[in-house]
Amino acid sequence: MLAAFTLIHVLISLIGIVTGFVVVFGMIEGKQLDRWTAWFLGTTVATSVTGCFFPVHHIMPSHIVGAISLVVLAVSIFSRYKRHMTGGWRRTYVITAAVALYFNVFVLVVQLFQKVPALKAMAPTQSEPPFAIAQLIVLVLFVGLGIAAAKKFGQGELPRVVAATKSA
Repeated sequence: MLAAFTLIHVLISLIGIVTGFVVVFGMIEGKQLDRWTAWFLGTTVATSVTGCFFPVHHIMPSHIVGAISLVVLAVSIFSRYKRHMTGGWRRTYVITAAVALYFNVFVLVVQLFQKVPALKAMAPTQSEPPFAIAQLIVLVLFVGLGIAAAKKFGQGELPRVVAATKSA
């Protein structure tokens, strides 16, 4: 049962990461991508929620990251769907969406260093330089992506596409 739950959690997480990259690169291109966004936000929330149901005896760093991610996602969802990205809410959405994706990728790197034998050998306690370098690269990548998305998508309103009408 735990193996099946873990597999489902991992699949949801990977879908959240893939759709998150599509959404962020879409923002960099100035595209809204409504369906991709719904999948990204939904699966990213599901990732954090399902992560809380693994049997553990104490709060772990992954629980803290998951809780922070849920707060960030709540702001992102509020900005996107309740405030419709008007005014400053557009930039708030861009930043929180990028941060939520960063948290998912951060945890992915942690899991890779725990589960992949070659990576585990390089950083068995995750306090070694290879782990720190990997996480620093991820952080720098997301700062860059977030800035690019905020510059393109986070600036004011995007032009609306208006259907052309025939004049009779």
